Amino acid sequence: MIIRYERNGKTKHGWYVQEENKVRVIEGDIYKRTTTKPVMTGLELSYEEINVLTPCTPSKIICIGTNYKDHAEEMGKQVPPEPLMFFKPSTAVIGNGEEIVYPKQTENLHYEGELAVIIKKEARNVKAEDAEDYILGFTCAIDVTARDLQQKDGQWTRAKGFDTFCPLGPAIAPKLDYNDLRITTTINGEVRQDSNTNQMVFKIPQIIEHITSVMTLLPGDVILTGTPSGVGPLQPGDEISVTIEGIGTLTSRVVKAE
Repeated sequence: MIIRYERNGKTKHGWYVQEENKVRVIEGDIYKRTTTKPVMTGLELSYEEINVLTPCTPSKIICIGTNYKDHAEEMGKQVPPEPLMFFKPSTAVIGNGEEIVYPKQTENLHYEGELAVIIKKEARNVKAEDAEDYILGFTCAIDVTARDLQQKDGQWTRAKGFDTFCPLGPAIAPKLDYNDLRITTTINGEVRQDSNTNQMVFKIPQIIEHITSVMTLLPGDVILTGTPSGVGPLQPGDEISVTIEGIGTLTSRVVKAE
């Protein structure tokens, strides 16, 4: 599992060995922006020695809406004929354990647990059959939504774009059978979403082909692949956790805006 961390004022990537609670230091760029390959140095750090950061720093987050049939049904929508795209700004990203701020502008804040794809190298006009060459790995995500603003505005920029509205983490799993992963969301320990990525309408290679036919994805960019049924409200004080098989658990607590 790849993590991004800060230690002694320097930010690096490392390989987290959970059973040993240690991090093996990686030197070099984990993304394919140069010809220099990243190297595992052999240096190990205790997990307690480091400050774990967001797993990546995307230039943009592209989200796919209504990508699970059961979620479309609960929202009273039709499954779209092609992937439905919307944006979250990079400033929405927070890491594991950081707080989601409940804005004053909304009275109906919702959660959506999702599988996120991290892009490895610049991607433009990628064919579905080549999509895996552009994937660095996968992490957990929460698509936080001001549902009342979404309905009011008609387009989703404000409803999806507040600071803290895109928790990501806890780490990047570089190799997964992403077509068959259990995904669960709990609120204060109670299961609210329990599904599998095999229920996606549009699969990840299709999504990457569709997005890159429109825009160029850069190293570290993130794709949120949609949420299953069971979405619902969040309240200040709630603790939300999204667990995806093979990745781990992303947890955040909701706090009221000051």
